[in-house]
Amino acid sequence: MLLGEFEHTIDDKSRLTLPARFRQAFAEGVVVSRGLDGCLYAYPKPDWAHAIESRLNELDPLSKETRQLQRYFYSGAIEGELDKQGRVGIPGALMEHAKLGRDVVVAGVHDHLEIWDRAAWRRELAEVEGSAEHVAERLAAQRD
Repeated sequence: MLLGEFEHTIDDKSRLTLPARFRQAFAEGVVVSRGLDGCLYAYPKPDWAHAIESRLNELDPLSKETRQLQRYFYSGAIEGELDKQGRVGIPGALMEHAKLGRDVVVAGVHDHLEIWDRAAWRRELAEVEGSAEHVAERLAAQRD
């Protein structure tokens, strides 16, 4: 399970060093894609199929919304391997999508990582912290 948040920087060659505690999970490769909410997703390569592909494949391919989601996730995704220092290259289009500057936060979110611009992460976290209890109550009420 991928847990925790870590402040890192993206180097001049657009490479992100993954936190050491996450590197073993990505030993078989990484898939980095556009994420939702203004971040990037990074999945261990073997988990990408289960997390994203299987869900998108279940949707009706004749649906315009399905095609839009497929374009969103697949067209910007890259497969890669971590180098010996645990770095992964982030293409310019993905950097632009998430508005990443030099300073980023890498957050473990159960089965994947989210890569955020540090200032955007702080705004997101402030919003989440302000509404988490209300969201939890609404979700609990839906189960009843």
